[in-house]
Amino acid sequence: VQLVESGGGLVQAGGSLRLSCVGLRNILNLNTMAWYRQAPGKQRELVASIYTDDDIRNYADSVKGRFTVSRDNAKRTMYLQMNSLNPDATAVYYCCARGGYYSPYDVAAYDYWGQGTQVTVSS
Repeated sequence: VQLVESGGGLVQAGGSLRLSCVGLRNILNLNTMAWYRQAPGKQRELVASIYTDDDIRNYADSVKGRFTVSRDNAKRTMYLQMNSLNPDATAVYYCCARGGYYSPYDVAAYDYWGQGTQVTVSS
């Protein structure tokens, strides 16, 4: 399964972006999907995750209340709506996925990764 991210770009602090992650094949069996990000010099960190049934989502404390993860299995797409962005959000954002229902926090456990999309927030 190939995952392709889009929607990154340059935005001013306080602005919004919506990232998309499209699976080139059916994502229905990708029960665990997530967005990670990696800033220069830092480890890759979980931003948000979502399971197939869309009922259970996890968020990093730093984005709670501002970011929303969702998925549309019919469109083979996962989204990350990012509001009230601040410069700390500047990073490359990756979508990832795996079959089965697992903890989203184990970065090494994902089977599929996108190529990443750059998000830059200016102050």
